[in-house]
Amino acid sequence: MTERFRISETRSTIAFEASGSLHPIHGEAGGLTGLVEAAVTDGRFDLATAPRLRIELPVERLRSGNPLYDTELRRRVDVRSYPRIAGEATGVEALAGPGRYRVRGDLTFHGVTRPVEGEIELSAPDERTLVIEGEQVFDVRDFGLRPPKMLMLRVNPEVKVRIHVVAEREP
Repeated sequence: MTERFRISETRSTIAFEASGSLHPIHGEAGGLTGLVEAAVTDGRFDLATAPRLRIELPVERLRSGNPLYDTELRRRVDVRSYPRIAGEATGVEALAGPGRYRVRGDLTFHGVTRPVEGEIELSAPDERTLVIEGEQVFDVRDFGLRPPKMLMLRVNPEVKVRIHVVAEREP
């Protein structure tokens, strides 16, 4: 039986890391929203019914802790025109190891939608909660962005993104 799990805005996070010519740039954001619709048995997806996953994040929530970097990020991304990052799964398959899955889907960032694929780990700490974790490297140029160059700082176009999603079963 398919169940709906709502992503907890307060318990879910995205972290990012980019390398720069001077030092690495780290940041994170809370405020993820979305849904997981899936049949779950013993804390695992029952793939007899295709799971649906959708995650959204307001771009303005991304923060590095450096106001100069954050201002440049918002300017380049054009937050007013493209306020949200959205990901939606189009396919899920089991991998070796408990709770490991390959997810294919579409990621929309800066008004550009691209197919993406990566691995996640699913756990169920209790009967009402799912935790999804994963890590993926994205090239911002694939989404029509040029990496920032500010004074002496040059930022690598590849950004590592880690998600920690906590989804709670809807009543």
